[in-house]
Amino acid sequence: MLNPILYILSSFMNRKLKLEELNRDSVEAFKAKKKNGIYIVLDNVRSLSNVGSIFRTADAFLINEILLCGITACPPHREITKTALGSTESVAWQYFDRTLDALDYLRSKNCNVYALEQAENSIELNKLDLNKDDSIALILGHEVNGVEQAVIDQCDGCIEIPQFGTKHSLNVSASGSIAIWEIWSKKQKAL
Repeated sequence: MLNPILYILSSFMNRKLKLEELNRDSVEAFKAKKKNGIYIVLDNVRSLSNVGSIFRTADAFLINEILLCGITACPPHREITKTALGSTESVAWQYFDRTLDALDYLRSKNCNVYALEQAENSIELNKLDLNKDDSIALILGHEVNGVEQAVIDQCDGCIEIPQFGTKHSLNVSASGSIAIWEIWSKKQKAL
C-alpha cells in the first residue's frame, strides 16, 4: 500500500494543469513574438485535417510562416478550422499556385530548403546539423505521392525520418510534427 503522505505529495507533483494555468498568449501577443526561422511548405497536401494539424504544430513551435501550395486548401475552411483550433488566426500563411514559386520566395529570405522525403542521399533527421540562426524551410508533400520530384530537384536536400517497421510511412501531419520538433530542438541547442 502506498504511503498516504507520498500519495498526497505525488498528486501535487503530477497534477494536470487547468486551462487558465497554461499562460497562453493572445493571438496578438503570438504574432508579435520573435519567430524561430522555420518555414513550412505544404506541397499539394490534400487532407484538410492534415493542414489543420500542421497549423497547430506551427503555433506550438513559433513557426515563421506556412506556405500552402497547389491543391492544398486554405483557411477559412470548416475542416481545417476543426483541427487547427484557432491556430489559423495566429500563424502567418500565404498561398502559392506552384510550390516552385514558394521556393523562390524562401530563397529571397535566405532559407535552406529541405524536403521531408525518402530519397537517395537523404539526411537522417537526427543527423541534421543546424545553427541557431539558420533559416530553414521544410517541405511536406502529398499524402500518397509525397513531394514532387521537380520540387525536390530545387531543394538543398532531403531529410528522412528513420523508420524501422514494415510500412516505412507516416501520416504527413505526424511526420511534420516529428520533424518540426527535432528541428526546433536542434536550433535551441545550437551555439
